[in-house]
Amino acid sequence: MKWNAWGDPALAKPLSDRILTLLTSVFGELQHVDTPDAADVVLRPSALTPDDIAALTAAVGAENFSTADADRLPRAGGKSTFDLLRRKSRDVQDAPDAVVLPATDEEVAAVLAVCVERRIAVVPFGGGTSVTGGLEPIRGDFAAVISLDLHHFDQLSKLDEVSREATLGAGLTGPAAEALLAEQGYELGHYPQSFRFATIGGFAATRSSGQDSAGFGRFDDMIRGLRVITPEGVLDLGRAPKSAAGPDLRELFSGSEGTFGIITAVRLRVHPVPAEKRHESWRFPDFATGAAALRAVTQNGTGPTVIRLSDEVETGLNLAMTDKIGGDQVSGGCIGMTVFEGTADQVNGRHETTRAALLAAGGESLGDEPALAWEHGRFDAPYLRDGLLANGALCETLETATDWGNLDRLKGAVTQALQATLQETGTGSIVMCHISHIYPTGASLYFTVIGAQRGDPIAQWQRAKNAACDAIMANGGTITHHHAVGADHRPWMDQEVGELGVRVLRAVKAAVDPTGILNPGKLIP
Repeated sequence: MKWNAWGDPALAKPLSDRILTLLTSVFGELQHVDTPDAADVVLRPSALTPDDIAALTAAVGAENFSTADADRLPRAGGKSTFDLLRRKSRDVQDAPDAVVLPATDEEVAAVLAVCVERRIAVVPFGGGTSVTGGLEPIRGDFAAVISLDLHHFDQLSKLDEVSREATLGAGLTGPAAEALLAEQGYELGHYPQSFRFATIGGFAATRSSGQDSAGFGRFDDMIRGLRVITPEGVLDLGRAPKSAAGPDLRELFSGSEGTFGIITAVRLRVHPVPAEKRHESWRFPDFATGAAALRAVTQNGTGPTVIRLSDEVETGLNLAMTDKIGGDQVSGGCIGMTVFEGTADQVNGRHETTRAALLAAGGESLGDEPALAWEHGRFDAPYLRDGLLANGALCETLETATDWGNLDRLKGAVTQALQATLQETGTGSIVMCHISHIYPTGASLYFTVIGAQRGDPIAQWQRAKNAACDAIMANGGTITHHHAVGADHRPWMDQEVGELGVRVLRAVKAAVDPTGILNPGKLIP
């Protein structure tokens, strides 16, 4: 991906006149933000000694080791607004002291052994899509920090068509994994917004949830086995689909964010490529009615692959920015999307029962066009954020989840916290929200926030982010539903799991990584 923005530079687009006019009407005049060229960025010099370099090169070969700024810079962080704003600085920037690309489990183990001996921190790197500070090159008390890039782990090593399980390398991107499976008629069906760039190992390490999770499950639901290399040895986890042999250690390493070990391979549940797909879009008079409709769908198990609901603000902004959402049929309210996949009989049955539930709950069908338009552009929203940041706007997303009975309270509290804090920093705000994932007992709320950059934008967003996180914890939400903890959410982990829970995580860390070299400063308070 581009070093200072999201994704493929060829897909980036300037803000449309319609969007610029909208921003000006809300925030007044915005100033273009200058961004240095990569060649002008000054990185902190590598802290590795000649002996460190010799030892790491011996572990992976000279062709798989680099201290060049051109290799260090793209791995200097992820793609959060904090990360992208830091990339705009002309001050000296932090970066890993080297990039190391092992190609086998044995090479990973050898790199970890060198880093333990020489007290070098290790940040695992897959697609670089973290939005919670998971890739910050934090040294902590260590002499240096390296980026351990897993791109060489890029194979489909086994497909068991009887059990419908596939073993995939941790460095495979979403599209590469789906292409390998599709050659044999199968797919994962895991499509987060980061799909084009994020990797199989990253999906596992962050307990990812995709847009199709209503039908195919979250990524942790798909995991059948993990291979993890730790400084203390190798773990091959997952002897059977389910077991009563104590706590499931797969769950311990799924979501561990590289702090407990390096995931090099994941065995996953797969399914045949669906024979048929159907789309339908919906309008609800208000968010409460739409949320109740989605709850009826999930509690009755009607089976859509995708189901989501935008609130009034998000619906209104989408209507203002495009002509492809409902046309003259929509003049307000909330837009919902449904997608159904499977055999013809499955699609027909699931569509009919879901449609009946949504109609009974007050929904109005808008046909398939809005849902098709959403699907066509569903991976492109981060490119819009790049344009907003470059034009002096402030834009970021955050997400949480809670029980259905607490949904309105949590949504209101987070919205109010963001609006009030941004107002204090001298800007109005647009706070949008949609239900991104649903469960029988609750749902995920996904917020998008837009303001104007005033003063120091990093400090400005940090205040707003802190206020939102405090509101989440005070109002019964989880600090993260699918973006992971990283460094950004770490200050709230003691509230999330409690003091004893933190001690449990620290005990696991001490068992598998007693020196503490693995991704320091992330996840564990």
